[in-house]
Amino acid sequence: MANVFEFVAEARSASGSSAAKVVRRQGKVPAVIYGGSGTPEMLLLDHNEVVKHLVHEAVYSHVLDLKIDGKTEKAVLKHIQRHPAKPVILHMDFMRVDETHKLKVHVPLHFINEAISVGVKKGGLVTHAMADVEVFCMPSALPEFIEVDLASVDVGSTIHLSDLVLPAGVEIAALQHGAEHDHPVAQIVKPRSTEVAE
Repeated sequence: MANVFEFVAEARSASGSSAAKVVRRQGKVPAVIYGGSGTPEMLLLDHNEVVKHLVHEAVYSHVLDLKIDGKTEKAVLKHIQRHPAKPVILHMDFMRVDETHKLKVHVPLHFINEAISVGVKKGGLVTHAMADVEVFCMPSALPEFIEVDLASVDVGSTIHLSDLVLPAGVEIAALQHGAEHDHPVAQIVKPRSTEVAE
């Protein structure tokens, strides 16, 4: 199996929306890589190969190898533009990674122990306020996901960003701006039917 963390690209010279439409008709995805010490570069990737890679959740929160005309750059996937109605990738943004500098990346949240949680056993319903969270860390410390353990969460209780258990060297980006940014991540609430009955 091919390395899901390796994307093969080629440099492209033509820019603009009309040029992008032409390459999309050829089964290519226009992209750009920016940041670090290099200048922004316009790229082309094979659409079918991109789709295969994006099936793997870890691709979104992993330092990737981006091979551009045979030269490899370390990068993270910063943004994907998708077609609103079709399963088509319209554009991708990659950001170069400098191993000596911290980066900000969105990492998926994995909710565990929902079925055995204290609140669910009492008939409560789990609501998720977030599916991912932006973290700040060195590239070597970047986690593929962060677990949110709901086992001990009771009805009426909320897990906030500050409650998340983070790997060493990883910080929540929002919390660097103060306690007012300690947003809810998940909570267990009473079902509406129960509230009406009471």
